[in-house]
Amino acid sequence: MKSITKKRTKAYFIDLAISTAVVGVAEYFLRKKVKNEAIHALVTPSVVACTLECAQLLRSGQTVGYKKMGLVLERENGSDLSTNQIIKRTFYRDTFSTFQFIRNRQEFEKSSGEILPHDSYARTVVKEV
Repeated sequence: MKSITKKRTKAYFIDLAISTAVVGVAEYFLRKKVKNEAIHALVTPSVVACTLECAQLLRSGQTVGYKKMGLVLERENGSDLSTNQIIKRTFYRDTFSTFQFIRNRQEFEKSSGEILPHDSYARTVVKEV
C-alpha cells in the first residue's frame, strides 16, 4: 500500500471518529423531537458526516483528518473546490466507489493513491502538503 493511501485511510478514520461524536450529540437532542428509530439509525449519521465533510472541504480543502495527516484535496486543475464537486465525490464514495475499485484496481494503483474512483468521478486529486 502506498504512503498516501495509508494517510488517506488514517484520515478517514479520524474523520469518522469526529463524525461519530457529533452524531452522538445530535441524537441526544433529536431523540426528544424525532421518535422514529430509522431516522436515528440511517439518516442522522449520513447527514451529519456529509455536512461536516462538505463544510470542512469548502472552507479549506481539508478535513480534520486530512490536516492531521498532511493531505489536501483540490481540483485536478488546482483551483478551489465547488460545492457540487464535493457532494458528487461524497455520494459516489459512499455508494459506487468500492465496486469501481475492486473491478479496476490496477488502474487506480497507477496514481500512487492520489486518485481513487470517487476522485476520478468528481475530478479531484489528493496531494501531500
